Amino acid sequence: MHPSKPAALVCIAALAGLILSLSIAVPILFRPFYYLQIDALDLPERTGWSEETIREAYDEVLDFCVLGKPFGTGQLAWSESGRSHFADVRGLFLLDFAVLGGSALILILLAVLRRAGKRSYYRFLGRGPGFWAGVTAGGLVLVVAGLAALDFQRAFVVFHALFFPGKDNWIFDPATDQIILVMPEVFFRNCAILIGVILLVCCVGLILADLRPRRK
Repeated sequence: MHPSKPAALVCIAALAGLILSLSIAVPILFRPFYYLQIDALDLPERTGWSEETIREAYDEVLDFCVLGKPFGTGQLAWSESGRSHFADVRGLFLLDFAVLGGSALILILLAVLRRAGKRSYYRFLGRGPGFWAGVTAGGLVLVVAGLAALDFQRAFVVFHALFFPGKDNWIFDPATDQIILVMPEVFFRNCAILIGVILLVCCVGLILADLRPRRK
């Protein structure tokens, strides 16, 4: 059977989409990642609220963004502007989950077709789709990480300008949206680091998995 270039390109895109969306989903869905930072960032001492109060506020926001439950921040004050921003965030979360699920389904379909002998992948420059997905996604994360490392605050602003165009409701007033006091910028920096680490590990795994048969 003649190797298919379109099938290889689809596989590369699906693999890259899968590992990228999976990396983003981890800090969203794995709430203990935030809980561990409550003490690490001295949030109770900085805010005067107990760990239980902080957890409750975070959980209610995530329940809204992920599960679509009524918006709230526990005992902390919030405004309609703040709620509107988290509604936008919910849209991005759902998009990420859709990419994750869609990529997984495409890869399953490709695997079934390949197993049935109806598709084989063209190897660009002698390398399989996993190699090129790892190189593409890994190169992207290294560029973004490098720019963020130079000035994370600037990168934070650019990120919001790109994904929330024409809006400024992401600029919270701590007096009216107290949730920002327990979700400081350093927390989002740590999320970005976690995403980058997971993504790079996945990319290295894909590249090594493609290189291993060649060494044999």
